[in-house]
Amino acid sequence: MRAQLLAGGFSMFRGLEKYIIVWIVSVLISSIAQVMLKAEANRKHDSRLKEYLNPMVIAAYAIFFLSTFLTMYALKYVPLTYSPVIEPLSYIFVPVIGVLVLKEKISKRRILGIAIMFAGIVIFSM
Repeated sequence: MRAQLLAGGFSMFRGLEKYIIVWIVSVLISSIAQVMLKAEANRKHDSRLKEYLNPMVIAAYAIFFLSTFLTMYALKYVPLTYSPVIEPLSYIFVPVIGVLVLKEKISKRRILGIAIMFAGIVIFSM
């Protein structure tokens, strides 16, 4: 019976998998752009102009722009009711990318918060 419930819960994704993956990729690349901006904000710059008009910042905003179009494309096919499941993934992606790229430390409290969000995403998607 449990297998039937799980199968029934995931049947709501049938036919939408491609677009859901596009949306998740959009959230992932948006998270990468956020980490790029964070890395750049931690650097010293010669002037305010160079702080905002440098290749890393421009690339990050270009990635945000691409992410917006990918999300809009996915939303043409995926109901907006999936948003509470997909969009919070950025709260998981950003810290993980920060650890991998920026060598940041994640506190136990933040790990607990990520775990609770992940559990909520799983529960909500059933």
